[in-house]
Amino acid sequence: MTGLNAIALNASLKESSDEDSSTDAMIALLKEKFDKHDVEVTETIRLADYNLKPGVTSDEGKGDSWPSIREKILDHDILVFGTPIWMGQMSSIAKRALERMDAFLSETDDQGRMPSYSKVAALAIVGNEDGAHNVSASLFQALNDTGWSIPAVAACYWVGEAMGSTDFKEFTAPPKKVDDTAAMVAANAAHLARLLSSEPYPG
Repeated sequence: MTGLNAIALNASLKESSDEDSSTDAMIALLKEKFDKHDVEVTETIRLADYNLKPGVTSDEGKGDSWPSIREKILDHDILVFGTPIWMGQMSSIAKRALERMDAFLSETDDQGRMPSYSKVAALAIVGNEDGAHNVSASLFQALNDTGWSIPAVAACYWVGEAMGSTDFKEFTAPPKKVDDTAAMVAANAAHLARLLSSEPYPG
């Protein structure tokens, strides 16, 4: 079985130095499942730690952190896109990352393929209120528009009781349904990425 690699984006509104992130906890669960399919999640990038300038190009000039993040993303077979839910939506930082990927539409090769073609995306979503389906729908559409391939069952999420106070990171073990879903997400993403790695889209 050919080894693949994955990279995770954590679009938490908190910087790494602030406190633990429930989004990191969900990414960690998926990492555990990916390990079983010979997929190494090499790094989690906490986007709030970087200067992600607004814009829709791949380089917005001096001080922009996106070019190096973009390079790392495209060096991997699988993108795990993690975001918390705020006000029923993905985080503002998640939206900014998607806006920067909009540049892929004009960065096609001579076969019309975006740089993200033949690469797979999966989602890691957490929140304490409803919104996981809304966030998944928006993220999947944006990622597909920018060239990423979406496998069957590509989102693992957890949302707490409405107006509740429990965070996903507080669980000593994930709820069974979340654990089972994470296993399916990892298996399907690894399977599709392996197929596309050996047989890329023709364009």
